[in-house]
Amino acid sequence: MDKFTPYVIKSFKHDGHLHRMWLTNWRVPQHILHEEHQKMGMMVFINSQTKIQEADGKEWVSRIPGVSFFIPKMWFNIVALMEEAGVRYYCNVASPLYVNGRVLTYIDYDLDVIRMPDRTVHIVDQEEYERHKLHYHYSTLVESKVKDGLAALLALVNGDKPPFQDETVIYYYEEWEKHKNGGV
Repeated sequence: MDKFTPYVIKSFKHDGHLHRMWLTNWRVPQHILHEEHQKMGMMVFINSQTKIQEADGKEWVSRIPGVSFFIPKMWFNIVALMEEAGVRYYCNVASPLYVNGRVLTYIDYDLDVIRMPDRTVHIVDQEEYERHKLHYHYSTLVESKVKDGLAALLALVNGDKPPFQDETVIYYYEEWEKHKNGGV
């Protein structure tokens, strides 16, 4: 794969109903990926001004460019949002990514970790996770995977481990911009 390729990303809830879809996400070519990202088997996607469709059918367009990171077998994914104040990382505790052609799917388990540009870290939506845990009857295995995913994610965030490196996020986005503009 030597060019940016479009994919659809679909997020579901535990019972299988659609939560949200990002309709155009550009996969960063393997040869552009940072060596450590390649070793981890990471899939990286760019989106900017992407149409997003909610479960209820409402559509909107993302205002903030994002670089999304998916690591095989990990119970989380990471979206680096390129804001004026710097890169804000919005991390979803979620099932590992499933890929079918150019469609990516995962189950969102509500818990989120946000790392602000000033490096402060917040865990959010714990009440929503607790509510859905009861509503969807999460098994002990799912609860264990969510807990382990959150711990692994926090270890990366707090240790400044890949992909929590602003310069790499910016590099990927700039490479996509060059591609979008015909390689210039």
